[in-house]
Amino acid sequence: MSISKIHAISFLFNGTSRCFNKNSILNFGWISRSMSTTMRAVLIRSTGDESVLNVETIPVPEISSNQVLVEIHAAGLNPVDTYIREKKFGYDPKLPVVLGGEAAGKIVKLGKEAEKKYKVNDHVICSLHAPNYGGYAEYVACDVTDLIPLTHNLSFSQGAAVYVPYFTAYKALVARCKMQPKELVMVHGASGGVGVAAVQIAKAYGAVVAVSAGSEAGLKLLNDLGADVIVDHREDGHLQKALAKAGRPGFDVIFENRADLNLGSDLAALGVGGRIAIVGSRGPVEVDPRNFIRTEGSVLGVNISKITKEEFVEFSSALVAGMEKGWLKPVVGKEYSIEEIQKAHSDLIKAHGAYGKMVLKIR
Repeated sequence: MSISKIHAISFLFNGTSRCFNKNSILNFGWISRSMSTTMRAVLIRSTGDESVLNVETIPVPEISSNQVLVEIHAAGLNPVDTYIREKKFGYDPKLPVVLGGEAAGKIVKLGKEAEKKYKVNDHVICSLHAPNYGGYAEYVACDVTDLIPLTHNLSFSQGAAVYVPYFTAYKALVARCKMQPKELVMVHGASGGVGVAAVQIAKAYGAVVAVSAGSEAGLKLLNDLGADVIVDHREDGHLQKALAKAGRPGFDVIFENRADLNLGSDLAALGVGGRIAIVGSRGPVEVDPRNFIRTEGSVLGVNISKITKEEFVEFSSALVAGMEKGWLKPVVGKEYSIEEIQKAHSDLIKAHGAYGKMVLKIR
């Protein structure tokens, strides 16, 4: 700390601080506003069902020089959170842990290195990773390299619906499948948070977008989003119906978030040279390998935890541009208070008829 800063601190706390009002103190980038040293957070101390999710009071995290402290307003709710909580599909969290891989809020404190890129009160999206995660809390320490600017035309709840859905969809469609303009792209279950992201990205990149949903509200949402072909996946043969409406022999790209249900029929509906991006699955599935021979198609796995630093910068730039241009507009569905976290996790897996992104409201 410089001598000038030491003198300033001494001045503030030697009985003459009455000369400064609250706003004056906030103008010093090196002094964060008065805040508690504790916070509310959803902590799990053991893995298991929803009952292991409990709101506790824990210390506000300290930050290092390349981090910022973010006052969280909303956190994204994702199925993977339930897998981590249940220790399923290879997830083995380091306990105790605060779950939540994405959150949105404003910066309240800056590390020395962070001052080069951000300032107090900037709105940001935090991408959070194992083993600490941390999104289900009132504050989180986030590395500068894991921040995404949140434009002011989006709310904090919308910001909490950006990282996991849009990075997943961008990586699947643009980075992995190399989606091209005018290609026919099928998005299964498109009315949920990740599905909406895939629809908006595919439309922005000039694809012809076919979608499915399983509720009247979801089907209406997809119509409002401008999907070119809409089918109800509660109906038998919905993929063939979508192809008939599109007038195409097969899909060029399929965005698949329930491969355990759909991969076999996806392969049968794939066009020559088509690509299937698997972004989610809850179990095994049986497929006919002859469809690979017929189409010379590809099945590609998508995992955003494997994104490189270079890809993070690329994806962030593309998606922030989408926010600024207005085509990236997350649809927020049901919002839950922090006290409703157990119900939120139950609904993540058991609720039917997805509509937008489920969000945990912290403030």
